Amino acid sequence: MTVDPMLLALPLILALGVICVTVVCVVALLRAHRTDTVSVVRALPELAAVFLRRRRR
Repeated sequence: MTVDPMLLALPLILALGVICVTVVCVVALLRAHRTDTVSVVRALPELAAVFLRRRRR
């Protein structure tokens, strides 16, 4: 039984994507003005509630 090389590469590509997204988010938070960061963090629970309501429908 042979294993498709693309199947082996998929987890590596996904891991690299998660690392890149994490770096971009951390850099954006570090570069943002403090008041912007605080307002985003305060809005997260409301945003999560909206997504949960939409998902249940």
